[in-house]
Amino acid sequence: MKTLVIVTHPNIETSRINKAWIEELSRQEDITVHELYKAYPDENIDVAAEQRLVEAHDRIIFQYPLFWYNTPYLLKKWFDQVLQYGWAFGPEGDKTAGKQIGAAVSTYGTEASYQPDGFNRFTLREILRPIEAIAPFIGATYLPPFTLSDSSNLSDERLAQSRADYVRHLRTAQPAGARD
Repeated sequence: MKTLVIVTHPNIETSRINKAWIEELSRQEDITVHELYKAYPDENIDVAAEQRLVEAHDRIIFQYPLFWYNTPYLLKKWFDQVLQYGWAFGPEGDKTAGKQIGAAVSTYGTEASYQPDGFNRFTLREILRPIEAIAPFIGATYLPPFTLSDSSNLSDERLAQSRADYVRHLRTAQPAGARD
C-alpha cells in the first residue's frame, strides 16, 4: 500500500516531534513525505500537482501539530482547494473513492488534558472529527489517528519510540470496523 503523508508544519525547523517523524518516514520505501509549507512557501497550492499525488497513493495521512484545536491554515486551504467538486465528490468526483485517510497529530497538552474532564474539555478524537467527516464525503475510509501528546515534556526515549510506533501505525492501521 502506497502511503502519502502530507506534513503541514509552518516552522518545521523548530519542531522536535514532526521533524523526527519526517526523518523516520523518509527512510521508508513505500511512504511519500510531502511538506506543504516547503512546497508552497508562498501558500499558492498547485492543485493539479496535489491531485496527482493523491491519485498515486492509497492511504493519505495528514500530519500536523494541533493549533487552536484545528489544523494549520495551509492544510485547511489544501482541503478547500484540492478536494474539489467533480474530482473528490459530486458527479464524477470519484478520484478519492476507496482511499484511506487519517491524521497524525502532536499536541502540547497532555493526554489527560484531552478528556471531557480535562483542561481542553474534548478528546482528540472529538477534535479530529472534521477530518473524520471528510472521509465518507469523498468516498474514503477513516483510519484511527496517531497522536503524541505533551510535547514540552517529551523524553528522547519516548520520541524515539513514537517514531517506530508511527511507522507501525502507518503500515497496520485499519479503518474502524475493518477485519484483520
